Amino acid sequence: MEIRKAVPGDIPRILTIYDDARAFMRRSGNMNQWINGYPSEDVLREDTAAGNLYVVSDEELITGVFFFSVMDDPTYHVIDGAWSSDMEYGVIHRIARTEGCHDLLHTALSFASGYTDYIRIDTHKDNIPMQRALEREGFRHCGKIWIADGSERIAFDRLCYRD
Repeated sequence: MEIRKAVPGDIPRILTIYDDARAFMRRSGNMNQWINGYPSEDVLREDTAAGNLYVVSDEELITGVFFFSVMDDPTYHVIDGAWSSDMEYGVIHRIARTEGCHDLLHTALSFASGYTDYIRIDTHKDNIPMQRALEREGFRHCGKIWIADGSERIAFDRLCYRD
């Protein structure tokens, strides 16, 4: 698998991957996450322009996508619970894959761990497959946060010391 920064020409394929991810969520009982076309093409273009959107490809076909940045995410300023650390952290958002792509979360985390020792991530309470995957990857449940639209998310973090 190859990871690279997304470019504007990748957007149509990325939108298809998010459509597939939304369909998977609905089949898994998650009816409330990524509704109304989120993430939109405008959000993806902003992420791409900022250099924070990454694609994963397998033999030249894009099979996964995720946002990654080492940043102070305002969404994580208020938590009903507690983070493991106050140190600088990286965030992963909007991770999605095609059904043929395996281990995308692990791949994205390995990539992110090359830039930071501490990662924060959140997911919808109905996204049970992601919650299980985060626990398998050693993430700790930290509490609840609220995103910009006021909806609740479950917050996780993981210390991941680099070699």
